[in-house]
Amino acid sequence: MSTAATSLTVANVCWRWLLPGTVKCLKSSQQPVEGIASVFSSRTSRKSASRAEKDSGAMADGEGYRNPTEVQMSQLVLPCHTNQRGELSVGQLLKWIDTTACLSAERHAGCPCVTASMDDIYFEHTISIGQVVNIKAKVNRAFNSSMEVGIQVTSEDLCSEKQWNVCKALATFVAHRELSKVKLKQITPRTEEEKTEHSVAAERRRMRLVYADTIKDLLANCAIQGDLENRDCCCLVPAEKTRVESVELVLPPHANHQGNTFGGQIMAWMENVATIAASRLCRAHPTLKAIEMFHFRGPSQVGDRLVLKAIVNNAFKHSMEVGVCVEAYRQEAETHRRHINSAFMTFVVLDADDQPRTLPWIRPQPGDGERRYREASARKKIRLDRKYIVSCKQAEMPLSVPWDPSNQVYLSYNNVSSLKMLVAKDNWVLSSEINQVRLYTLEEDKFLSFHMEMLVHVDTNQAFLLLSDLLRRPEWDKHYRSVALVQQVDEDDAIYHVISPVLSGDAKPQDFVILASRRKPCDNGDPYVIAMRSVTLPTHPETPAYRRGETLCSGFCFWREGDQLTKVSYYNQATPGFLNYVTTNVAGLSSEFYTTFKACEQFLLDNRSDLAPSLQTL
Repeated sequence: MSTAATSLTVANVCWRWLLPGTVKCLKSSQQPVEGIASVFSSRTSRKSASRAEKDSGAMADGEGYRNPTEVQMSQLVLPCHTNQRGELSVGQLLKWIDTTACLSAERHAGCPCVTASMDDIYFEHTISIGQVVNIKAKVNRAFNSSMEVGIQVTSEDLCSEKQWNVCKALATFVAHRELSKVKLKQITPRTEEEKTEHSVAAERRRMRLVYADTIKDLLANCAIQGDLENRDCCCLVPAEKTRVESVELVLPPHANHQGNTFGGQIMAWMENVATIAASRLCRAHPTLKAIEMFHFRGPSQVGDRLVLKAIVNNAFKHSMEVGVCVEAYRQEAETHRRHINSAFMTFVVLDADDQPRTLPWIRPQPGDGERRYREASARKKIRLDRKYIVSCKQAEMPLSVPWDPSNQVYLSYNNVSSLKMLVAKDNWVLSSEINQVRLYTLEEDKFLSFHMEMLVHVDTNQAFLLLSDLLRRPEWDKHYRSVALVQQVDEDDAIYHVISPVLSGDAKPQDFVILASRRKPCDNGDPYVIAMRSVTLPTHPETPAYRRGETLCSGFCFWREGDQLTKVSYYNQATPGFLNYVTTNVAGLSSEFYTTFKACEQFLLDNRSDLAPSLQTL
């Protein structure tokens, strides 16, 4: 294929999803690629001026801005903090993390706070004796009585001045007063990072609230292949040999000023029994690599006895999962024990070269042991999908991620959070404005993003519902020949198959498989959101009849500007390979953007009182 043909193909794929009608302009302007420097010259000068204004504004506000909820802790790792390998024990680190995060939460709340949950933690680096642990925590967002606290942990070698990232964590704290109900004040984000975390925190909260049900459904529906029959029984270690039970008495040093046990202390005790269970399987000193979400089901107080139970649920080639349960009781004569917490921890055993060793297989006990064994296999798949989708950088994400029941919650989360992160960028540059319809652009790394904005005299919720229904998109978008609903995942997420018409010069039409995720506002000031990205489905593979197109991140946001007045914004992030093929000034494309966006406005005005019945239930 020639360079010109390749350029035209990629341009058609990408511009179709930026906003329709732009392919025509690209085709009529076949300029050389080296002209790209002059293409963006005007926008570059405006961007420089904009940044200069922002820098001067920051200086006016005071150099070295610091979040008012930020708390920092630095600890020198002493022998009393380390394990048998001379490394900081994860239990001690969890205590420091919890303390720092709690201080940040209480700084914002102005009253005592308790740990409600701690999201998944992946440990990237161990910390040796003599090194310094630096922990930074700040409140990302406050809700009614709970708040999300973001924690960053790094280690520092004082002699070499080297620093390493150890882990990131997200904790939820609940403010508590004895005599009155707490209503937390809202966080006002100032920097781009704060705006991003504030916006995405609402989506993370939504994911936490459905976490237990999601895991339950996935474990019930995922078919996990049994491999016990294929293993040599003489080489299997009975799971019962790894069982650990330990009791701890909660004393005043383990609790806060209200007498409630520190969440970090409970997590440290859990890590201790889990490490013992893992050691009994591998007959070595294991290293903790990951912890699934801690969720505190209830408080414990000074004087409680905590019973901690741990057992290896399953062992894989290079890792093992240990389940830990915590129960509390007050007096020895009590027969009823309160379930305080449960967690699943992943361990590995490293050799002299820090490479994971092969582990022995586990033989579960019949009944509950076999259930835990198979559930551990399911959680491993879920854990890998979640870590990949949620934690990897956007540049590392393929355009189309396979859709699977084990990753649907996290793919939906990534879909919405990616759009929210794009919206929160503070270096958008105004490229053109026609009749109060504005076109903004953003050049960042390998991505070129576009943002259209206009005010429409329609109710915000109605605009959201109308544009949420992709089945009606062909009514105003001429580049949608047909749209079919493939799967209604839940009331907020759906997968569509989109076919676009054949354009002049194309041999066949293009099709897309799109995940559309919609969200109503979490709080006042939040926008309504419709996020879209490509996914792959086994039922809809690429066929010879169509050219498969892909979209990385696109969608709508709606802000209420007044009664029957809505600010409608459309965003699209072009694929990395697209930037090399842009050969025309974006301002020259503004008329095509304008035509399509005005068609969208007319569609909203014509149908503002004619909502689809299926959407009324949202």
